[in-house]
Amino acid sequence: MNKNIVVAGAAGFLGSHISSHYLAKGDIVWGIDNFCSSDCDSMHLKILLNNPQFGFFMHDVRTFDDREWHRLYNGVDIIYNMACPASPPIYQSMPIETITTCVNGTVNMIKLAQAMGAAIVHASTSEIYGDPNCDTQSESYWGNVNSYGQRSCYDEGKRGSEAICYDYLNKYNVDVRVARIFNTYGSRMRQNDGRVVSNFICQRLRGDKMTIYGDGSQTRSFCYVDDMVRGLIALGEFHLNPRSPVNLGNPCKITVRSLAQSVIEKIEPEREQHYTLSAFPTDDPHTRCPDISIARQLLGWQPKISLDEGLTRTIEYFKTVI
Repeated sequence: MNKNIVVAGAAGFLGSHISSHYLAKGDIVWGIDNFCSSDCDSMHLKILLNNPQFGFFMHDVRTFDDREWHRLYNGVDIIYNMACPASPPIYQSMPIETITTCVNGTVNMIKLAQAMGAAIVHASTSEIYGDPNCDTQSESYWGNVNSYGQRSCYDEGKRGSEAICYDYLNKYNVDVRVARIFNTYGSRMRQNDGRVVSNFICQRLRGDKMTIYGDGSQTRSFCYVDDMVRGLIALGEFHLNPRSPVNLGNPCKITVRSLAQSVIEKIEPEREQHYTLSAFPTDDPHTRCPDISIARQLLGWQPKISLDEGLTRTIEYFKTVI
């Protein structure tokens, strides 16, 4: 039987991929987005809108009214709450909108799940760990976060939204599942996303020097979008509520300088003056690497696509849009 799926943030990077997955299976997908950090003219959204199984609401989740939804549709199986700016330059330019989306938007999406008797997967983030004092972050680590810095609208907003999720799960038994998403990259990222993979690739393709913040010794782990979507869907369709956040990411750690070298080797390696160094951003984490033991044991999930292969695919995508 076909499912009815709701994707908040459906025009965005991960939301559009989740929508495409369910549409390819013949399911019905209802998308919600207000384009505060996504592109209303993107090709991937146009493709979604051309699918008769896809319905779209241009709406802000912060003011979403589940009673209106009740009058329009009957039955929802899974809600994916992906609605929130995730690009550092974007969320830092709209801090109030970001934190209220994390809090008010999450409450509204959970209320929709409660009204519909649906499961809801809430997109949290590895940023709840802040600048960690451990090399690998497990779900039991409470984090090291600046509550009033320039990134706090997102970091603390997501921490607050997790508290909301578990309040509704524990008090009202709403089937809320929390995914802590680590660095993800791939097709449908925006050119001005502000994240390191898209920055490096777009700068290199345009013939610009790549910008490395700090000395490049900071570490990251990068998960290709297809793997991340598999993990999110596995969490949404799992037969039990994990009752704990679940890390989703690639546990293979690499320095930012090494990532830059990998991009150089794939795009005009003979060119000189490859990159410049810039000041390290305030509160930017020095290390980021997930412990995915729970995802492996509970969901049978782990990444399959190597960074080498993922970068090749991502470069080919950006060649089509630059």
